[in-house]
Amino acid sequence: MSSTPFLPQRIVVAAHPRMAEAIAEAEAIAEHVRARGQTALSGTLDDASLRKRVKNAEFDLLIAVGGDGTVLRSAHLCAPWGVPILGVNLGRLGFLIQIQRDEWRATFDLLLKGEAWIENRMMIRAEHWRADKSLGNWHALNEAVVCRGQYVRPVHLSANVDGRLLTTYVADGLIAATPTGSTAYALAAGGPILPPELRNILLVPIAPHLSVDRGVVLSEGSSVSITVQEDGNAVLCVDGQTPISLAENDRVDVRAGDYGAKFIRFGDPGYFYRNLTAHMNQNPTMVAQSATTIGLPR
Repeated sequence: MSSTPFLPQRIVVAAHPRMAEAIAEAEAIAEHVRARGQTALSGTLDDASLRKRVKNAEFDLLIAVGGDGTVLRSAHLCAPWGVPILGVNLGRLGFLIQIQRDEWRATFDLLLKGEAWIENRMMIRAEHWRADKSLGNWHALNEAVVCRGQYVRPVHLSANVDGRLLTTYVADGLIAATPTGSTAYALAAGGPILPPELRNILLVPIAPHLSVDRGVVLSEGSSVSITVQEDGNAVLCVDGQTPISLAENDRVDVRAGDYGAKFIRFGDPGYFYRNLTAHMNQNPTMVAQSATTIGLPR
């Protein structure tokens, strides 16, 4: 938790590009902010001009309007440049979001009074190696997953932690997740939930067959190398983006990222634990439930 009050001066409101209600809500938010004397621009996350201006450090806050996927995309855009994110939930679940659609007016008044703080969340860096050549690297807020591709058969993967063999998995895949990602795919695969302020990598196998079937939390500062032991069926997927094909003996190195994501929060840091039960008791497909029921209570 930052001890310095956060008072943004230049705000951009970015909506999910294919959600009409999010685009309309984003403009309403921008108008609300401008009416209180602040600079605010609204647009969509796929707007090239908006993205360029974020990268040029023209804003000190991005308000993401949509669901968790919108916030995830916003983190990929904002994190390298240190721009904090405030999410407004128009989606189904909102694990990453503290503000619901019917709450933002009152909450933004608190924001503009300096009654907010910045939460720093770890990201991971995944790098794809073939022999001694790096074929690319990516940052993830949730997870990097090495898993089976189009064929319904398990992959054989070895995992080395800090240069020492941990184990070999025969499974549908292996998730290397951040604490933030512990409430995403890793949770669905049976992994533990980690509080967001930690800086540990979590390893969770997906449908292991006669292999280690428990999640492993690595020490802070540790890295993991995941090597494909058999050819023809493995892919790398980073934060749900387009899968990258992996060949036999390809390696994916995962370590703490070069930067992290910043989120605007309200109230005390204990919000994470207070919200867990409310989220865990909800089926995200039950979209007809009220925002009070599925939302993040303050």
